[in-house]
Amino acid sequence: MLATSAALLAAPAAGLLGHRALRRLQGARLLSIDTANGIDEQGFVRIGGLEQWISIRGENLANPVVLELHGGPGSSNSIFGTRTRAWEEHFTLVRWDMRGAGKTFARSGPEGQGEMTTARMYQDAVEVTRYVRERLGVDKVVLLGQSFGSVFGLRLAREYPQWYSAYVGTDQNIQDAGRDTSVYEGLRARLRAGGKRKRLAALERMGPDSRWWTAGQRAAFSKMLATSDPLTADTMKSVVMGSLWFSPLHTLRELGGFAKAMKFSEQILADVAAADDWADGTRFDLPFFIFQGDRDVITPAERARRFFDDVQAPVKEFALIGNTSHFACYRDPQWFLHLMLTRVRPVVTGARQPAGV
Repeated sequence: MLATSAALLAAPAAGLLGHRALRRLQGARLLSIDTANGIDEQGFVRIGGLEQWISIRGENLANPVVLELHGGPGSSNSIFGTRTRAWEEHFTLVRWDMRGAGKTFARSGPEGQGEMTTARMYQDAVEVTRYVRERLGVDKVVLLGQSFGSVFGLRLAREYPQWYSAYVGTDQNIQDAGRDTSVYEGLRARLRAGGKRKRLAALERMGPDSRWWTAGQRAAFSKMLATSDPLTADTMKSVVMGSLWFSPLHTLRELGGFAKAMKFSEQILADVAAADDWADGTRFDLPFFIFQGDRDVITPAERARRFFDDVQAPVKEFALIGNTSHFACYRDPQWFLHLMLTRVRPVVTGARQPAGV
């Protein structure tokens, strides 16, 4: 009887793992690059005294290079490889797992991540940029900052315009030293409307100024944000977790490490909360683009637009990605590619200048 029960319980698990194995095999075939001038290079590079994972992929090395800075902190965009496969037909895509994230975290564990500060991670990004330019023999790359990565992206674009042919922000994170409380108030309204009294009380005890929150409060706030909005919750389940589960690049052991990496990396969020992008400057000496989810409750489009309106740049464009919340470029990767091809690529290749902002 016990043996029969165990077999019945094992059957669904075996079926689930079998389905995952099939999807991973299909994904691996999709990711195959066999063009004559293509590149598929993945491995660890010594960055900031730490072995950090970098992937360089594309079907034609003559295409513009895009250096992607992932979100989190502690997340990894390498899980989206199959969703963004078409990007690699038109761009050479560089993905880097920062310290405290993805395969970099898995390689040496929490004790081997070294200094976990925004200053150190920013210097890592500088080193990665240098490495990519030297490895691919290019003067400039397109800098793509996504969510948490866009915090570093703005600063890099300000300070090193000679290294980047354009800046593209998506899920653009705009810091203003706590002045804008619209995200907090939006969450508060959703919790009240949904009758979530305990969560509402916890939120109100925290107060709107994130500069004074503990690491635990930041984590609780992020969880409430993601679960209080149906579109965001669905994106986390179907796009983020679905991509992670079926990723041909990640083992079952690495799946568990994904959550651990994000938990470990929460420690640096206090540095970010005190930042002020307006005070740091709104002049950028390179083409400047923001492509934002129109229903993003984590990094609202309205806030990104206010910053964009103040930006001074030789070329700038703002576009919404329809019916998407956070992770907009991965929920609708085809439309994001369309924006990259029609707005960004012509500018960085000198094919044309946009008609307006």
